[in-house]
Amino acid sequence: MKQIKIGTCIPGDKVESWLPHFVKAGFETISINFHMTLNGTDLVELSKKVKEIIGDSGVEVTTLGLYCNPIQREADKEALEYCLECAPLFGAKIVSTFAGAYEGKPVPESIPRFGEVFRDLAAKAAEKDLKIAIENCTMGGTWNQATCNIGFNPKAWKMMFEEVKADNIGLEWEPTHQMVQLIDPIPQLREWGHKIVHMHGKDATIDWDSVRKYGVMGAHEFVYHRTPGFGDTNWRDIFTILHQQGYEGDICIEGYHDPVYCNDWEMTGQLHALNYLKWCRGGDFTPNPWG
Repeated sequence: MKQIKIGTCIPGDKVESWLPHFVKAGFETISINFHMTLNGTDLVELSKKVKEIIGDSGVEVTTLGLYCNPIQREADKEALEYCLECAPLFGAKIVSTFAGAYEGKPVPESIPRFGEVFRDLAAKAAEKDLKIAIENCTMGGTWNQATCNIGFNPKAWKMMFEEVKADNIGLEWEPTHQMVQLIDPIPQLREWGHKIVHMHGKDATIDWDSVRKYGVMGAHEFVYHRTPGFGDTNWRDIFTILHQQGYEGDICIEGYHDPVYCNDWEMTGQLHALNYLKWCRGGDFTPNPWG
């Protein structure tokens, strides 16, 4: 059993300015993320700068993420192929993304095209010994009107992974995106842990008084994204289940969402999450003093 490492997510356009601080702060891994577009980023050059900053610190880049819509837009699929080409330059073994969708259409209408796109991407990833992780974010979509990601619900996952049976494609999972659907994440993790390729460290707090008074149709906020350590989820259970499922990857804290520990308090929140998640995993590995 390998110790699950704790890292953080860094936006692609902030890597050069932010990464030195995260390395010094003690984060063990890094996920470099782009939203919808690479914005012309030369990933080859960026990988050189990242390696220079990391140096001999031991910090690993585990994941290169481009969260886009490869079902709707061919250019997004091509950008993901570029990420697959460049991920090994960072040392990353995972490329994370959205499943895509036909925007405004019911989830099942996107499944055939999902199969066409991701069978091809999975094959290209396999050539480089990479895995593809699909984030479980709703992106404001619903079952009947998806936005850019159909991969937010277990009903969709069953359809997706029946359509694409490749072993190197799975989920980038976090409890938050299930809690916004009022899904209990812990039993779901027990059922779906075998398909988790990468983990985001983000939690949520559900305001049940708001649910009872206003419902969940948007009249009033009922759920808040939280940095781990401030939300409702028992992360000790998460570590236990991940180990039982054989997960040996990392958990990258996804900050920049917490309504309290944000802005001037962002780094404070992330460092709390780092220390909290290390505590939840049982601290650092200590070899037995006996033979």
